[in-house]
Amino acid sequence: MTRIVTGSGRVTVLPLLHTWPDRYGLLAYTTSGAFGDTAIVAHVPTVDIPGMPLMDIAARHQPTRLYGSAGGTGFAEACWLMCVGWSGRLIRKPGTLELADAAWSLEVDATTKLFKTMYGHDQLHVGRITLADPELMARARTVVSRLTG
Repeated sequence: MTRIVTGSGRVTVLPLLHTWPDRYGLLAYTTSGAFGDTAIVAHVPTVDIPGMPLMDIAARHQPTRLYGSAGGTGFAEACWLMCVGWSGRLIRKPGTLELADAAWSLEVDATTKLFKTMYGHDQLHVGRITLADPELMARARTVVSRLTG
């Protein structure tokens, strides 16, 4: 059974190079919990890329070289994904969409509980995100179309 998490708040949507050299997908970063203790890093489905295996994408970037593997399965990959979302919010790429307050729902693919706080988060949910407002969802999908023409 699919687990659904819902929330609202600040959402950052940014392009993520999915397949080298020029295939981009959409990544969304937001938080949930009382103090944003849970990071949400999810893909925004598009016609061209309906799904992105985020933990696999993170693993291809060899995150254990930076974060180590002492935290158990998925720790380094979770940290890499949170870093991409967090830094994408702080230093925006051209075309990044910043939504100050948007309602969203997430189909959770995986949850990683961290053994220590990273980027202000204690755990990560990854999956497929949908913005509740269809107009905002349409705006989010234009982030990639601006890159690919």
